[in-house]
Amino acid sequence: MATSNINVRTDAALKAQAQQIFESIGLDLSTAVNLFLKQTVRANNLPFVVGAMYIRPDEPQSSLPQVRRKPLYGCAKDKIWIADDFNAPLDDFKEYM
Repeated sequence: MATSNINVRTDAALKAQAQQIFESIGLDLSTAVNLFLKQTVRANNLPFVVGAMYIRPDEPQSSLPQVRRKPLYGCAKDKIWIADDFNAPLDDFKEYM
């Protein structure tokens, strides 16, 4: 396989942080970039979620995978209720009590 050089401009601090992370898992920056490029080509898309869902302009919206969002506290307020007699014995079980 023939190789080709590419130049990528990035923030120096970002590069240093990325190198530290990749080194901790046994990769150099070049290998990590190659993994990203291979996954992008394999998926024919970005290999990670962008925003709330995968972005593919050639697919209809209904075929895009849905990503579950973390529920916010209080989002079900006034939608769920418990009956006043919730702990009361059920009529169906009176003969067993």
